[in-house]
Amino acid sequence: MVLLIVVVTVIVFIIVDFSLRIYFQRRQELKLKKEREEALDIGLKLDFSEEAKTLKRVEVKDPKARILAVDDEPIILDSFRKILVVAGYSIDTVEKGREALGLILKNDYDFVFTDLKMPEMDGLEVTKAVKHLRPDIDVIVITGYASIDTAVETMKFGAMDYVQKPFTEDELINFFNKSLIKRRDRIERQMKPTVRLITPSTKESGSQREFNVPAGIFISRNHTWVNVELNGTARIGIDDFARKIISKIDSVELPQLNKEIKKGEPLLAIKHNSHSIDIASPISGKVTLVNTEHIEHPELIGLIPFELSWMCCIEPSNLADELRSLKIGVDSINWYKEEVDKYAEIVRAAEKRNPQVASAAKSDAKPGKQDMDEAILGDFAKAFLLR
Repeated sequence: MVLLIVVVTVIVFIIVDFSLRIYFQRRQELKLKKEREEALDIGLKLDFSEEAKTLKRVEVKDPKARILAVDDEPIILDSFRKILVVAGYSIDTVEKGREALGLILKNDYDFVFTDLKMPEMDGLEVTKAVKHLRPDIDVIVITGYASIDTAVETMKFGAMDYVQKPFTEDELINFFNKSLIKRRDRIERQMKPTVRLITPSTKESGSQREFNVPAGIFISRNHTWVNVELNGTARIGIDDFARKIISKIDSVELPQLNKEIKKGEPLLAIKHNSHSIDIASPISGKVTLVNTEHIEHPELIGLIPFELSWMCCIEPSNLADELRSLKIGVDSINWYKEEVDKYAEIVRAAEKRNPQVASAAKSDAKPGKQDMDEAILGDFAKAFLLR
């Protein structure tokens, strides 16, 4: 009898707990929905139509992206469909902003392309609504010369960009292709970088958000790698993490042949724009060979496979003891994940110190992006490569 009471009590507890979880989850969802509707209600009258009466849809196989275009002029929408479908995009078109709101709640679009001047709900209101309800969708505004200021204002509410009419077919296609690249770059930046263990059967990833760690290779804390060959010589290079963070290598300074070097002393230097970054030696010994190809073609260091990116060879003098401080296999994978998190902290700290530069960089303004990249690279070199 006691056992039955215990079993019933446990079952009741599980049911109550499950019910409460569902209740609070739905309550939170309703609260979030209400908050969004209240925020949007400033200047907006949200009327989500069950059917979009003016909807016209053209889908292509394996589209570059899915686009929803909004304009009160059917002839403009006809042109969009003809131009963008041929360019490889799937497109829905509607003539009213409220119809667009109903569609974005039911469909997965990559872009909403909206005219700025429309009756009932203009492009600014469409932008506000889309970014509140579906912040994952990028909004592009089409405007005339007289409304440039208003178009710029839409970017304050989350629009990716605006395009000025009139434009040619080629100009529209080029604009969208560039917008697609910008969207993909943004999504990739938002994803946490991953670490991949590379084996003979695994191809290296060229993605800037994936770092390759070759199996059987020793890794130093200053992001150099050491490959001990059968004759005892150690081949040295900078790892994939450093290559991708530095990105563009303008030149390298390699060590002199027969130079005796101790672990931790400067072994080589990499130049990137105004930065000259010293790289310390991961082991002690004598330099027996240097890769002169990198002097002639430094730009290829970040593009070629890891085994071809070696910088020099060292005849070790204290290898047995010094290998203990290096990482290999699973240990290196776990360590790399910690390094990825530390680098993210450096980026956040740099953006916090320079909010105006960071804002310009996120808007893809070229000077702002360069300034932020330079600031982050300097912090990266001090924290990761010189230790």
